[in-house]
Amino acid sequence: MAGLETDEIGRVTVLGCGTLGASWAALFLAHGLDVAACDPAPGFEASAGRAIEAARAQLAELGLRGQGALQFYGRPEDALAGTDYVQENAPENEAVKRTLLAEVDRLLPPSILVASSTSAMLRSALVADCVRPERILVAHPFHPPHLVPLVEIVAGTPAVAARAAAFYARLGRRPVILDREMPGHIANRLASALYREAVNLVAEGVASVADIDAALCNGPGLRWAAMGPHMTYHLGGGAGGIRHYLDHLGPSQERRWASLGTPSLTEAVKNRIVDGIETEAAGRSLEALAERRDRSLIEILKARIEVAGEGS
Repeated sequence: MAGLETDEIGRVTVLGCGTLGASWAALFLAHGLDVAACDPAPGFEASAGRAIEAARAQLAELGLRGQGALQFYGRPEDALAGTDYVQENAPENEAVKRTLLAEVDRLLPPSILVASSTSAMLRSALVADCVRPERILVAHPFHPPHLVPLVEIVAGTPAVAARAAAFYARLGRRPVILDREMPGHIANRLASALYREAVNLVAEGVASVADIDAALCNGPGLRWAAMGPHMTYHLGGGAGGIRHYLDHLGPSQERRWASLGTPSLTEAVKNRIVDGIETEAAGRSLEALAERRDRSLIEILKARIEVAGEGS
């Protein structure tokens, strides 16, 4: 499907301007792209504007000071006029997204790509009502997308995937393309597997919430900021690399897999987690914790080198 070259995209429509949409908008603006921000909530402009400006200030610290123009709209048909690309961030509700994407598909020329930020839904379900489903793709970021580089792409054709990947790479993102769709894509499945065991450790009384968090941040989390699990174990295999690791230490991995828990979020378990978080937060507000997270992400991004480069 022919369409605009990546460097020809100059105007992006952001549909849905909550936390995620505002973050996307800031990223586009900081790269000099014009943004048409649209949300049905009355008066959304004030809260979205504050969030966008805060994110742009963070991006400026990373040297991204583009001056794209920002306009607000209450109706998709107005926001879509003259757009070159669409980033959809509607609530994570299949019916809502299907309806919105079908409307967008109807309004736009066939060459314009439309990307959904869905965190878990299948592309095949979201495009079911579209006349031109081939131009609809999933482009799932990791929050907050103006700072975290990952964008997971699920597309109907390799050509669309390549076009979208080139666009996000232009914005300094790290696109990964799924060969087939999967609920939760890649990163959220990995995160869910890890969180299941983190909950299990709380449920089994193994350690406090704070110590479980600390074990990850001060151990594997540091390595994972540089390389993924497969490459990490490749180095763990010594001179023989990943083959040696799998042949000689694989059985110990399988024994650990067999011991992993399958916890249920009972009221008792939820209460333990909530109490543990209150202790770990030590009176800091959600806003203060988010600011601390973003400050850490900015400093990590300034220092970060992917050990395996483009192949990681």
